Amino acid sequence: MIRVRGLIIALWAGLAASVTHAACAPETVELRGVWGQARFTVEIADTAATRAQGLMHRERLARSAGMLFIYDQPTEASFWMRNTLIPLDMLFVDPTGLVTHIHHEAIPLDETPIPGGPNILMVLEINGGLSRAMGITVGSELRHPRLDQTTALWVCDP
Repeated sequence: MIRVRGLIIALWAGLAASVTHAACAPETVELRGVWGQARFTVEIADTAATRAQGLMHRERLARSAGMLFIYDQPTEASFWMRNTLIPLDMLFVDPTGLVTHIHHEAIPLDETPIPGGPNILMVLEINGGLSRAMGITVGSELRHPRLDQTTALWVCDP
């Protein structure tokens, strides 16, 4: 009985550790706000080539998936939907992880510039309409290990 209890405790501790680790894995983004919390599995676009390609030519995106664009330093980010076949929500994030602007339901194939504003370090693209459906708002906080953890509003667990 004691062995079983010890095994259960060890398994539970291991699961808790893996959940903590998953909360700040490079391929995971978490968002929180007054609306609740959400987690997305993301592809990282952190080079000029991967940022230029983005989600172009894709016919679908899983509901819990997205793409996280990461810049080397804060910038005035602007996007468009050239060769992008699916509607997207774009969440513009400052260096602390604060969502400062959301562009809802960008129109597929539209080449009109979509400005995100100044001081943008990351942009999270998810399925169009999902931000509203989940209640994600400006002022939400994003957690990811590529944010400077000394200034992040929501830090990764040690």
